[in-house]
Amino acid sequence: MKLVIQIVLWIVIVFLGWKLYNSVMGPVEFNNVKEARYAKVIENLKDIQAAELAHKEITGNFTGDWDSLVRFLDTAKFAITQRRDTSYADVAKNKAFGISEGYFLEKSLIDTLGFTPVKDSLFGKTDRYKTMMNVPVKGIDAKFDLKAGKIVKNDATYSVFEAKVSKDVILSDLNKDLLAQEKQVQSVDGVNGPDIKVGSLEDVNTSGNWPKIYDAAKNK
Repeated sequence: MKLVIQIVLWIVIVFLGWKLYNSVMGPVEFNNVKEARYAKVIENLKDIQAAELAHKEITGNFTGDWDSLVRFLDTAKFAITQRRDTSYADVAKNKAFGISEGYFLEKSLIDTLGFTPVKDSLFGKTDRYKTMMNVPVKGIDAKFDLKAGKIVKNDATYSVFEAKVSKDVILSDLNKDLLAQEKQVQSVDGVNGPDIKVGSLEDVNTSGNWPKIYDAAKNK
């Protein structure tokens, strides 16, 4: 009986030790995996953001279709321009006021020097824009949800877009209790809400909902 009691006690000790380890290290490991995955997801969202802004600059609207956005990047070009200021004499005013000295007007002229492919300007010589719609988490086959539309603010109509992915997708294989807590985050240092996203369909906003720490990491 003594041996049986000792074995039972050791089993209880090991179990309690395992529970204690999980309670301490579980959240630490969860956060490490979460932050690594968030960083990759946010890099893709930044590419999507840049592509959409270029699409808006050239076409006047955002797009909610991945194929359309990729085709745009394959073909579109930015104009290379140069601004120069010039002045010229206003002959009519000179005569009207009877002045001999020239009355000069200042004017700015924009010269187009050439064109450069949008994809080269945004992505260099890489073709990562062709896969930016895929959620970059190993073992997860999913795409960002992309939508575009129009909203009216102060009697003006604006084109808007939103690209997002649920935290349920990004962290699907992790602890469900910790995932539920993560979806409720409201903090200046966290990604607030149940999704990671850029843009908005309700407001004129092309920013992402991630904290600046994810931008600073790339700058380093």
